[in-house]
Amino acid sequence: MTQSAPATTAEPPLAKASGRPGGPRADVRNLTLLGVLAVLVAVGGITRPDQFLDTANLQLVLTQASVIGVVTVGMTFVITSGGIDLSVGAIVALASVWATTVATQEYGFAGILFTAVVVGLGCGLVNGLLIAYGGVVPFIATLAMLASARGLALQITDGRTQIVTVQSVLDLGVPDSYLLGIPPLVLVFAAVTVVGWLLLNRTTFGRRTVAVGGNAEAARLAGIDVRRQRLHLYLLSGLCCGIAAFLLIVLAGSGQNTNGNLYELDAIAAAIIGGTLLSGGRGTIAGSVLGVLVFTTITNIFALNNLQSDVQQIAKGAIIVAAVLVQRRTARDADGA
Repeated sequence: MTQSAPATTAEPPLAKASGRPGGPRADVRNLTLLGVLAVLVAVGGITRPDQFLDTANLQLVLTQASVIGVVTVGMTFVITSGGIDLSVGAIVALASVWATTVATQEYGFAGILFTAVVVGLGCGLVNGLLIAYGGVVPFIATLAMLASARGLALQITDGRTQIVTVQSVLDLGVPDSYLLGIPPLVLVFAAVTVVGWLLLNRTTFGRRTVAVGGNAEAARLAGIDVRRQRLHLYLLSGLCCGIAAFLLIVLAGSGQNTNGNLYELDAIAAAIIGGTLLSGGRGTIAGSVLGVLVFTTITNIFALNNLQSDVQQIAKGAIIVAAVLVQRRTARDADGA
């Protein structure tokens, strides 16, 4: 009889986490981001109506958003669990150059895709083992992976661009491959987004991720294997990086050691303005995707208007700070309620 009490008291953390992450506030944030996105589209349409609203340009915006968007989906899971991954950009670079070596390209489309995914998973596995079972702080572990992956990518390429010669891979980036006007890369991004949303909101894995981010010790007492959960989360992040690397190969038609530069910052920023708590315990895939679209649209508008990149970075920084301040205000209101 005394054994049943802990099981009963241990259930609330999971029950609480099983609800829709963010609840009504998530709807408000998403509507706000949709409003911001609508304003940006209006600005682009007013300043460059002949270029911004052109079908080819809108396809380009969505295609560029797809690469960083896939990375952001994985980053959202990691941040929701209370972790961080500073190595995503470097992993994308390493996976892209490893997958475009002459030896790999001899195996064609399947060889490139398989290599990119496996390299991403391998890097995620190393991160996960160091953090979950090695006790290394996520910031330090992923920072070390960032330096190592960048160094290895440079060593593989020797600073040269590796051109893709596999025609079936290159064909995915041409208009003839578009399905009803939608680029294949966007379809992949949409599929990853849907799977990520279902995984976070409709599965035990998602509930455990939220529980670990909210209170790791309470999650452990509830019967969750916190270390294994964290390992799986960094594997998921690595998988997303591998997929993004393949998309980038299709988009650029090459592999370079500079690929994925600052992806980690863009992914973290998109997740934060989307409503994912940097401290963990709350995450939203829909919000993260909207954050990616906002940043990508800003970049496109600045490029079309020939505005310098430093102004663009200032604008992004201001948006990030505003999002964090809103998060803090929301948290204080919740605590006071």
